[in-house]
Amino acid sequence: MKLAIMQPYLFPYLGYFKLIDAVDKFVFYDDVNFIKNGWINRNRLLISKKVNYLTIPLSGMSSSLKINQVMVQGNERWRKKILQSVRQSYSKAPHFKEVNNILSEVLFSKENYISDMAKKSIILVSQYLELETQFIISSSHYNNMDLNGVDRVIDICHKEKATEYYNLPGGSGLYDDNLFEFNKIKLYFIKPFLSQYQQFSEEFVSGLSVIDVLMFNDKCTAREMLHREGG
Repeated sequence: MKLAIMQPYLFPYLGYFKLIDAVDKFVFYDDVNFIKNGWINRNRLLISKKVNYLTIPLSGMSSSLKINQVMVQGNERWRKKILQSVRQSYSKAPHFKEVNNILSEVLFSKENYISDMAKKSIILVSQYLELETQFIISSSHYNNMDLNGVDRVIDICHKEKATEYYNLPGGSGLYDDNLFEFNKIKLYFIKPFLSQYQQFSEEFVSGLSVIDVLMFNDKCTAREMLHREGG
């Protein structure tokens, strides 16, 4: 059984979904420390043809809190402002309507915590792309917060009876092949190939939020992108 474990990110880049598509079960690692200036509550879009952050404002945010303890600001002003910015920049994109509906559903959901909002963004996009991976929430299942780092990852693999563990290249320096081999788990790293596509910017900007990808590509093309290999 193939397994991946990642922190929940807000509308992450396409490589995150390549990882989801590669495994049978995907664990949202929501009970680890919140990382400031990371991807949990923000991502990048082309606003007025320039790279800008789509950021969810947080309430009482601290790096001492776990991801699932950090709350979203409750007012609607910032939600409407984000939608307005996206509409002004992407309204002429070929798939604006359906993708904007997904964005609106996430922004105006009744989720009080950023972890739930980020998870919702990932699940809705996965459903839109018709990915069949099973999602699991770490804080609801494993009761292993006494463990740290790779020991906790291996414990989750054992509890899910995983024989293969997948990660993105950024995690390659965190894991010891020999330790996974000792635990009878094969370790794999997926290198996403981020294809170019037509954007509104003069030069292609790689690695933006999946929102940008879906604005300009139908779901069949986006799914095909997940399976492309290259440098």
